[in-house]
Amino acid sequence: MRSITRTTAAAATALGAGTLLALAAPVAAQAHVVVTPSTTAAGSYSVLEFASGHGCEGSPTASYAVEIPESILSVTPTLKAGWEVEKVMVELDEPVEGAHGEVIAERVGQVVYTAATPQPDGYREAFQIQVRLPEDAAGERLEFPVLQTCVEGETAWAESPAADGSEPELPAPAIAVTEASAADGHGHSDDEAEGEEGHVEAETTASTDSSVDVLGRVLGITGLAVGAAGLVVAIAATRKKRA
Repeated sequence: MRSITRTTAAAATALGAGTLLALAAPVAAQAHVVVTPSTTAAGSYSVLEFASGHGCEGSPTASYAVEIPESILSVTPTLKAGWEVEKVMVELDEPVEGAHGEVIAERVGQVVYTAATPQPDGYREAFQIQVRLPEDAAGERLEFPVLQTCVEGETAWAESPAADGSEPELPAPAIAVTEASAADGHGHSDDEAEGEEGHVEAETTASTDSSVDVLGRVLGITGLAVGAAGLVVAIAATRKKRA
């Protein structure tokens, strides 16, 4: 009887470990401030969705400040209910010609989202910023450092990968720009980009949610499989003892 009890306890432990792995998967997938682009093609309009599901060591988040790379001159933040959005302008050293022939003397250097009610730790928030990727940026890695300010403390997600490619402790959200493609919206006007924004935003949100769900489901299934295997061992051992 004692051996049966021990076997059953071992199986319960294995099942419990599998369950914990399944529950921990979504949390691990949202460990940083991440960015998901609707497209990465050079010269295209891309809706970047930034998302986070944690505060600063448990403290609620009050604001997110996103740094915009100097090479990006067209920035259109998406309004979000419950959040105030601000574009912080920076003067250019020299005026440049925009995508449609206009003269640009300043650019959006930072976009700040401030919560009317601080975002509780453990609850996911996402916000979107439309940008026009530089035409000559194919092959480049563009970083969007984010300063997460909480009710108590702050976290600067601004570190680049190490020389060996390993991820730093506080990685800056980043995208890798690919070659220009007509299918990705290269050369669209502002009006066309705005007309497609609703469709693009829907795709972006689905892409972000699916990327988190896929990892969570894979790890969750693995954890449940471990628990099930332990249960099978327990049942087999019980039958042998009874025989």
